[in-house]
Amino acid sequence: MTVNLALQQDFQSPELILNEDALAQIIDTALVHLDMNELTEIGIACVDLAESHELNMQYRGKDKPTNVLSFPSDIPEEILDMLDAQPLGDLVICIPVVLQEAEEQQKTPINHFIHLLVHGVLHLLGYDHELGDNEAEEMESLEIEILAKLGINNPYIA
Repeated sequence: MTVNLALQQDFQSPELILNEDALAQIIDTALVHLDMNELTEIGIACVDLAESHELNMQYRGKDKPTNVLSFPSDIPEEILDMLDAQPLGDLVICIPVVLQEAEEQQKTPINHFIHLLVHGVLHLLGYDHELGDNEAEEMESLEIEILAKLGINNPYIA
């Protein structure tokens, strides 16, 4: 395993029971798929609608909650060289939005959560679907490939 995970569950749901070791394995699968084999650190916070809304407004200027926010690490290079593990950054996942989207898209909550986790990890690594069609296609292709390794079907097929 190449992932140290810090999981903060400020909001929990009986439909979505999260296991820290399983989440670390999912992240590890994504990183290995991208040929990243060094020890990494990532933080995940599971939040409610209000906190997601506040953070989305503060950091993205969007006046609504969102499914996942990513905050890549901004530790200076000279400090990174002194660390045992590469900090990727933090993800904030809004559980009520995940549950609502899963229902609307007729997906299981856990599969949708895993998709958003992989999506968020790609954002932490610099992938951005909002930069244009080519970037969006590259990111979606990677998501589909990683999710297939996890036994999850293409989330973009209706």
